[in-house]
Amino acid sequence: MDNVGRRKFLKKSLAASSILGAAMSFEEKNLWAQMEEPVSAPKVSATGEIPKGRIKNLEISRLICGGNLIGGWAHSRDLMYVSELVKAYHTDEKVFETLEMAEENGVNAVLTNPRSDRVINRYWKERGGRILWISDCAFGADIKEGIKRSIDNGAHAVYVQGGIADSAVRKGLIDVLADALDTIAESKIPGGLGAHCLETVKACVDAGLKPDFWVKTIHPDTYWSATPKDERPEGTIPEHDNMWCTKPEETIAYMNSIEEPWIAFKVMAAGAIKPGEAFPFAFNNGADFVCAGMFDFQLIEDVMIAQNALANIQNRVRPWRA
Repeated sequence: MDNVGRRKFLKKSLAASSILGAAMSFEEKNLWAQMEEPVSAPKVSATGEIPKGRIKNLEISRLICGGNLIGGWAHSRDLMYVSELVKAYHTDEKVFETLEMAEENGVNAVLTNPRSDRVINRYWKERGGRILWISDCAFGADIKEGIKRSIDNGAHAVYVQGGIADSAVRKGLIDVLADALDTIAESKIPGGLGAHCLETVKACVDAGLKPDFWVKTIHPDTYWSATPKDERPEGTIPEHDNMWCTKPEETIAYMNSIEEPWIAFKVMAAGAIKPGEAFPFAFNNGADFVCAGMFDFQLIEDVMIAQNALANIQNRVRPWRA
């Protein structure tokens, strides 16, 4: 079915639902709005370059491929089948195609889990790919196991995944994070710290930790499924899988004081916010890089959105740190 035919079919189906008196869900309303938009022309390659920044010796595009969709961590709230669906979609060949498309359109880095080492190494060896790999080291019984697997399999930079760092800080184990940074530094590659909780970043800074970069969540908190402010627990992410930055205003203000490069992630709140809103929000509010999970059919449009956001920075307070 072509795009026009599919559009007419969906509009007819939604209209029938309305006539029958069924209340339209949030998703149906969003789909209806898309049906009202003009039929777009076939996508072509993005033009121009994506600006780059540096983390130590690495020159990295300011838009980075997120690896959650490749690994299956879809964060789809209570839709339990979605992670399996995206894993089924991302065969090795589809991963290769996506990474090739990323490189062809100026995205030169992917941020993902150590378990992705097999497919990334296949891509490098069989397709001649040159994409940089930033690993979150979340593997095995302890942090060092994930760091070792990442480095041994070619990671260009390694950081302590946000959930792991949050947990370490809550348990008073900041020394474990300091030791992880020392271990990464011994391999002469950039080492970073991740966080969902702003308190994690503050505790690490107060303890004198100096990562080469930070990986911190940031997104607006005004989307439909965001946890209401009076229900957000203090100092941690909500127990429900619907929000990853509970204090965006405080995060922006505090990260403005951070001198190391900042990779922003979960900027679209796992699909709740469109990239046209999410990317400018992150870049305008201080992020040096944006990590975004992108299917192959989203990638070119997302590149164009990132290019536009970077070309039209507004009211950014924090200097570019990379």
